[in-house]
Formats: sequence, C-alpha cells, structure tokens
Amino acid sequence: MEGSTDDKKKPPEVSLRRVGGLLKPHWPRLTAVIAIIVASSLVGMATPFLLRAIIDRALPAQDLELLTWLVVGLIAVAVMTAVFGITQTWIATAIGQRVMHQLRVDVFTHLHRQSVAFFTRTRAGEIQSRITNDIGGMQAVVTSTATSIASNLTTAVATAVAMLVLSWQLFLVSLIVLPPALLLARRVARMRKEITAQRQRELADLNVIIEESLSISGVQLSKIMGTGPALIDRFAGSSARLVDLQLRAQLTGRWRGATMNIIFAAIPAIIYLSAGLPPSAGKLTIGTIVAFTSLQSRLFQPMMGLLDVGVSLASSTALFARVFEYLDLPVEVDDPVLPVRLPLPVRGHLRFDDVSFTYPGSVEPAISGITLNVPPGSSIALVGETGSGKSTVASLIVRLYDPTEGRITVDGFDLRALRLNELVGVIGMVGQETYLLHASVRENLRYARPDATDEQIEWAARAAQVHDVIVALPEGYDTVVGSRGHRFSGGEKQRIAIARTLLRNPPILVLDEATSALDNTTERAVQRALEELARGRTTVTIAHRLSTIRNADQIVVMRGGRILEAGTHDSLILIDGFYAALTA
Repeated sequence: MEGSTDDKKKPPEVSLRRVGGLLKPHWPRLTAVIAIIVASSLVGMATPFLLRAIIDRALPAQDLELLTWLVVGLIAVAVMTAVFGITQTWIATAIGQRVMHQLRVDVFTHLHRQSVAFFTRTRAGEIQSRITNDIGGMQAVVTSTATSIASNLTTAVATAVAMLVLSWQLFLVSLIVLPPALLLARRVARMRKEITAQRQRELADLNVIIEESLSISGVQLSKIMGTGPALIDRFAGSSARLVDLQLRAQLTGRWRGATMNIIFAAIPAIIYLSAGLPPSAGKLTIGTIVAFTSLQSRLFQPMMGLLDVGVSLASSTALFARVFEYLDLPVEVDDPVLPVRLPLPVRGHLRFDDVSFTYPGSVEPAISGITLNVPPGSSIALVGETGSGKSTVASLIVRLYDPTEGRITVDGFDLRALRLNELVGVIGMVGQETYLLHASVRENLRYARPDATDEQIEWAARAAQVHDVIVALPEGYDTVVGSRGHRFSGGEKQRIAIARTLLRNPPILVLDEATSALDNTTERAVQRALEELARGRTTVTIAHRLSTIRNADQIVVMRGGRILEAGTHDSLILIDGFYAALTA
C-alpha cells in the first residue's frame, strides 16, 4: 500500500478457507439452518410420489378417500416447506448480518490502529469505499452462500435418488445437460471476477471524488478556483464507467442462462421421446413420467443454483481480497506486547536520546541525532525555518510515529513501552491544524474527556480565552459548530482546540504552532493563559513567532533536521548566531 494509487494495485488472492472462517463463530446457528434445509428438502421430495399416486391410483380407481388424503398431503408439504423456508431465511439473514457487523468493526478497528503514515498516503474516499461498498457487496455472499450450498446440494441429492427410484434410464438421459453447464459456469466465473474488481475500484474513485469535491473545504476551493465544471465532468466520467461495468456485470452469464434454458426446455421432450422408444415403451406409467419430469425440473434448479454459487464466490473473491488486504496491514505504531505503567504521579521528565527519523518512502532523514533533556515542569521551545524538523519532533513526542533510531522517554520509560491509551493521558498536543467534529461545542470539548462536567468544560474554555465567544452563540455550548468547525474563525477554532487539550490536564503539553491562527491581541491573551497553565507542567512549544517563546527555559534552534544551537534567549542572542539572525 504505497502512494495515492494504492487502490490500483491488484490485491492478493484470497483462499476460500479464509472466507469460510468468517462463519466459524456461527456454526451452531448454521448447523440449525442446514438441518432445516435438509428437513425441507426431504419433505419436498414427497410431492412427486403423491402426484404419481393421484394419477396412477386415485383418479383411475375414482377412490375419493385416497384422493382426499393425497391432496391433503400435497397441501401439508407446501405448508411445511413454507414454514421451513421462513425460518431458514430468518436465521441465515441474522448470521449474515452478524458476520458483516463484525467484519466492519474489525476493519474499522484495525484502521484506527494504523499510523499517520498510512492515512497520508491513502485517499479517504478509498478507505470509506472498502468499509461500505466492498463489505456491503460481500453481504449477499456471506448471508446466502452456506445456506445455498446446503439447500441446493441436499435438494439435488434427494431429487437424484428419487429419480433413480422412478427410472434409472430416464435419469441418465437427464444428465446430458451437466457437462456444458459446468464449462459455461467456469467461464462466467472468471469474467465476473474481473468485472467485480474493476467495479469496486471505480466505486472507490467515485467515493474519492465525492469526498474531495463536496466537503466544505473542497467546495470552497472549487468556487475560488472555478473548477466546478471540471469536477462535474470528472464525476460524470467515473459514473459513466460505473454504469458500463454494472451493465457488463448484469449481462455476463445471461447468454449462459439463455443456453441452459433452451437445454432445459428440450430435456422434458427428450424424456417423453425416450419413454416411447424401446426398451422403455409400455414399461413406464403416465404417473411415473409426469412425476419424473417434475423431479427433473427440480434437479436442474439446485444444480444451476450450485453453479451460480460457485460463480458468485469466484466473483466475490475480488471484494474479499480488498477487505482482507486492509485487515492484513501491519501496524507500524502499536501497543507493546508487555506494556509498562508509569509510576504515579507522572513527573513529566522528557528526554530524546540520539533520535533520528525517516518518513516512510523517503530517503533523507527528517531529523538526525536529536538529543534533548526537558526536566519536569520546564519549558522548551523549538524554532527554525520551515522544514527544519520541528513538527517531526512534536509528532514523535505524541507517538504519531516511532523513531527510526534512538529512543524517547518519559520519566525514564521508553514511549514504545507504554500503552497508547496511557500515553494520550500523559501527553497532550495542540497542532497547527484544528479539526472539530460536526457536533455541539460541548460535545467537541467533551471528546477529549467524556466524563468532564459542565464546570470543567467551562473552566477549560475560560483558560483558553474562548468562553465569551461560546456563550455569545445562539445556543451557547450546545451550538453545533458545523462541518469541520467552519462556523468559527481560525483563531476561535484554535482556542477551542486548546481548551479541548487542557481539559485532559496532561502533565506534558506539546504546542505545535498552537497560536499560529490568532491575531496579536488574542494571541497575547491565550499566551498568558498558557503560561499560567504551564506552571508545573512540562511544555514543548514550536513557534515561528519568536516573541511567544522568549521566556522558555530552553530554546533549541533546528536546521536541516539537526540541532544547530541551544540555550536561553539571552545566551543565544549573545553568541550572535542563527537565532540572533532570526530575531533581527
């Protein structure tokens, strides 16, 4: 899975054993369904024998009592078969829905464990397509495959036995349709598999276009750049290709169906002819012939059903392959096998020991040989030109990535030895980009701490200098922020993000350009609040505005992914180096 064209790669083949493994937890219910199917098939086999008795015995003898019982038997068989069918469908559908639910949850959970690197190289629309379109397309197969196999196989075997009992000669005549049916089914399966793979890739492309074009940011960009007509053409082209693939998928195999229908129509005629030719002539009763032709139609239906299941499974392996490809993704940043717990209270002593990091797919390291010591409760500021590695250091502290070399510790414990859920309670971060959910302000703040009280929420908002903005809204803290928070200005969103992080009250605070979107007046107010809240808290600040970090205990100047200078503001000014040039 590399690059933005990951969906264009052909996923690895999937074994049917793995597909069958999805049903393993549901074997008790599946066994019950199979038992119902067997019972239904056996009961249904009574119909042709009852029909033969009516034609050969009850009607010629005008035996009303026997005729009545035989008719009652036919009705009873129909009622029992219907009840069995309803019960079977209910249980089978429940199994299929549970399998789909678990598969969706498994894929969603596994994707949440992926590192940021995966999401930077994968289109959001592609991810959505695999969870919705691909898993949704698998539903019919998972729901009906096992039951279809059991139902059709049981019916075919029971019907074949009944036909043999009636006339083995006519049974052999009926089987002439099997070889061409198998050959046609195999060819159709190969064609449908390829078309299904193409269709799902096109659906993913369509999802990507929708995601990129109809988000609030995408709409604004298209209106500013005047790219609306081009986007419409792009969408229309993808939709047209999808229409073509859908038509091909529907039409593939129709010619096989037409051919088989012709053969099916001819078989009864051949049976009638065979019954009138020596050595069969005069040896078969009319009732036997009628019952046999009735069974013959019932034999070919399950046979074709089994062939259709094979075609469906073969074509659906393209869907399973795309979903299993995501489930098989390695987790680059994961919980340790044997996690440790930080001793409480957490002091917040942060260290970098000769840390280097190279982004996946890159050759040159983003940072090299970084060694830092940030004592508990102290503050450190990272400054430097764009691309110097400052934000990479911040990403490593919150473990969005793991170092390529070296280690980062908190209170002497390697970050990789801690559970991720524990780490987020120790280190809080406010980044350059602010993401707000399409929910109320209160829900956005409580996202960081679900058990927070209203008083604690208001405290965090006041500390971030955003309380007055919120209470001025039509519904105060219950006002919906809009898609991605576009109801607010950049500075207001940034302050809400700061409040959200402060609500967790982490012992280590990382501010990656946290005040970059604020005007000078608001920035000074938020900065005063942050300085007050930073007392007793280890703080790492990354900023371009050097005025915001003059009072930091340490200032580290970075260039080209390495530490160029380090010291206090005054000491760095005295050496008249790169930092002094930045402040000039």
